[in-house]
Amino acid sequence: MDACAAIYRRFGTACYNLALRILGDRAAAEDVVQEVFLKMMNTLPGFRGDAPFGVWLKRLTANATIDALRAGQRFVDDDPEALFASMASRSADADARVDAWSLLMRLPPRARAVLVLHELEGYTHKELSELFGQSESYSKSILARALKKLGDAGEPVKDEGGLAACAGSL
Repeated sequence: MDACAAIYRRFGTACYNLALRILGDRAAAEDVVQEVFLKMMNTLPGFRGDAPFGVWLKRLTANATIDALRAGQRFVDDDPEALFASMASRSADADARVDAWSLLMRLPPRARAVLVLHELEGYTHKELSELFGQSESYSKSILARALKKLGDAGEPVKDEGGLAACAGSL
């Protein structure tokens, strides 16, 4: 158990932050991290070392957050037009002072997940298409609309790593 505690101390915060960025709910993020670490203990013997351990663990976390979103049916409508049409009402009363967290929370869960995984975690559109069970063009469309929505909030956002700079403030 000391080894598991050491792994948690080393990687727990990064996994929690990833889950929190995607889910937007502290309790749900804690549940996902707990689930990931329990799963990690069961699947650790099968770890092949193809990727660094931290990358593998974050992949487990990303998969678990997507599963949590699916289980909660937080993005029932897969139609991108309907997804972004619902966004207008979410940000009507935005404060003048906006930080990175509140910008992310303005996005619908699926758009937030695509944006965080692509921009902050470095997932490719091919990986996102496999993760979400959609086409690559679907994740590109969701990402472009999310970035546009963030840009419309008052701060210009660039697709090429524009959000990676603010990752530390989340």
